[in-house]
Amino acid sequence: MIRVAIADDHQLVRAGFRALLDSEPDIEVVAQASGGQELLRAIRSTPVDVALLDIRMPDGDGLWTTEQIAADPTLAAVRVVIVTTFELDEYVARAIRAGASGFLVKDTEPVDLIRAVRVVAAGDALLSPGVTRRLLERAAVGLRDSSRPAEFDALTERETEVLRLVGQGLTNDEIAAHLFLSPLTAKTHVSRIMQKLHARDRVQLVVLAYESGLVAPGWQ
Repeated sequence: MIRVAIADDHQLVRAGFRALLDSEPDIEVVAQASGGQELLRAIRSTPVDVALLDIRMPDGDGLWTTEQIAADPTLAAVRVVIVTTFELDEYVARAIRAGASGFLVKDTEPVDLIRAVRVVAAGDALLSPGVTRRLLERAAVGLRDSSRPAEFDALTERETEVLRLVGQGLTNDEIAAHLFLSPLTAKTHVSRIMQKLHARDRVQLVVLAYESGLVAPGWQ
């Protein structure tokens, strides 16, 4: 069972999300909050796999709450999905640095919300949908850096290519097909890259791909 917490200052939004998610046999909403402080108190006492956070809330917005979750070792298993809108690009850049595992817009299709919860609960990042790609591209100016971390020198040529594809939002299966590898080999490459670059999750690999210039805005 995937345990979900919802934080949004609009009760109607929380109720809608809860009704949708609780209707799934493998998902259960175990906590709700109207702000970040309340959400943190809830997930520190109730085990949670995925937290859906509105970006604008009183008493601790989604960005601040994401940073608090990422900084707390006792919450290392909690995966964050930010609920945002296109005009908040500066928040997107900061949120992915903080460790958010995905993004949704509030008018997303119900099936995409359910999929997002399952994807991040499985330890992956919500990178494939076009909305996330556009958010990352529009936030790219805030992500790019002219220098590459020294850890990049430890990557093999193949690992660098895999990182580029991860940055473009490809899944392990898609990377395997693109490079004519087995899915297991692709997964192994991604795991090694995460270890070498000290990345918390797949989203941070995307950040590094943008920062290093491996992926540029407007990629197809």
